[in-house]
Amino acid sequence: MMGQLKSSQRGITFIGLLFIGGILAVTGVIVAQVVPTLIELQAIKRTVNKARDGSSVIEARAIFDKSTQIDDIKSISGKDLDITKEGEKTVIKFAYQREIHLVGPAWLILKYDGQSK
Repeated sequence: MMGQLKSSQRGITFIGLLFIGGILAVTGVIVAQVVPTLIELQAIKRTVNKARDGSSVIEARAIFDKSTQIDDIKSISGKDLDITKEGEKTVIKFAYQREIHLVGPAWLILKYDGQSK
């Protein structure tokens, strides 16, 4: 009996499982809050490319504002756009930031910018 070796157990402990589960839960909550901002960014890019077809600055902003109502864009409006002409081409640039409250004094700040194609 004394000569037999103890078989070692392998695997994760319950505390380790709780720790990994907690990290996955926190990551999931953060991702669930970031994904809608990325979807909104894609809608803003589509809308900016649509507004580029306006013949004047006022018309481009009006097209953008009308599309923001349809796509439910709340982070940016037509007055926030930087509209310039480069030769015959209209270029629309935008920049904005979104803040996501995490816990206590901790915030996640996402800064987005882009321009029309």
